[in-house]
Amino acid sequence: MKAPDLSTTYLGLQLKNPIIVGSSGLTDSVEKIVKLEKMGAAAVVLKSLFEEEILMEMEEQTHSMTNRHFVFPETMDYMESVETANILADYLELISNSKKSVDIPVIASINCVSSQKWIFFARAIEKAGADALELNLFFLPSDTQRGEKQIAETTSEIIAIIKKTVKIPVALKISAYQSNLIRYSESIDLAGVEGVVLFNRSWLPDIDINQLVISSGFVLSSPSDLGSTLRWVSILSGRLKCDIAASTGIHDGSGVIKQLLAGAQVCQVVSALYTTEQNHIAKMIDELSNWMVAHEFNSISEFRGRLSQSNSGNPAAWERVQFMKYFRNFV
Repeated sequence: MKAPDLSTTYLGLQLKNPIIVGSSGLTDSVEKIVKLEKMGAAAVVLKSLFEEEILMEMEEQTHSMTNRHFVFPETMDYMESVETANILADYLELISNSKKSVDIPVIASINCVSSQKWIFFARAIEKAGADALELNLFFLPSDTQRGEKQIAETTSEIIAIIKKTVKIPVALKISAYQSNLIRYSESIDLAGVEGVVLFNRSWLPDIDINQLVISSGFVLSSPSDLGSTLRWVSILSGRLKCDIAASTGIHDGSGVIKQLLAGAQVCQVVSALYTTEQNHIAKMIDELSNWMVAHEFNSISEFRGRLSQSNSGNPAAWERVQFMKYFRNFV
């Protein structure tokens, strides 16, 4: 049997395989991106710009941001710790120089929470040559004054303005912390995005019991985080017209295979690359290829979504949330 075809498409972009390096410190320089291409990455998502960074550079005066309802104290602490003078110009230069240096798609990323005037910068991103734009949108459902309807309206408003602003494809990276995730995802799909990414990894708090202060929890994901993403990729596969990218908990080729079987178009990998050797992407690609040979699949399209909720033959298994037999034999 000849080597299987690992190519796929995402956001209308042709990819040599389904492994994308997600937005992170791994994608914040041309040198790193060139290295990732050599390692086998099919595309990269640049390290995110934050809405606050864009607004601060636009408005020049830091104190003018303090009146905005979405600015948290840690935002101001962060902004005081970084050089902001050339953030936007540097980001556009990163896009332009990356496109000149690699053949794989370069996807820009903005972490946003509103439809404010930062959106103008999306046009500059497009002009710089980005192949697509990923919007990282996250609402922690702890605000009792903002319900599901308001969140959906804000999301749709952001998408509508962005789609009027740029012609490049747009993906929305969302959080698992969302009321009625199916309905929310369907509203995103109807709003016209080309892709949805499940899920962004939020900052997790911890407590330092010696200093008695709030500290940072686990920054990187682990293979045990795969299940939550796998569940929702499977449930949403077939319900959405847009592409689905799986993210969080994908640490090896097996994780990639599972997400593809559940219905993902591509997989975004970050944490695994921080904790493994340099050739880890190649190992993941080899594992996928060898598995396809063993199961006599010539292309990814032959098995993608085969075990999604709508195709698995046991749809209830993806919605089962209570333990039954699994702890019975544990001693």
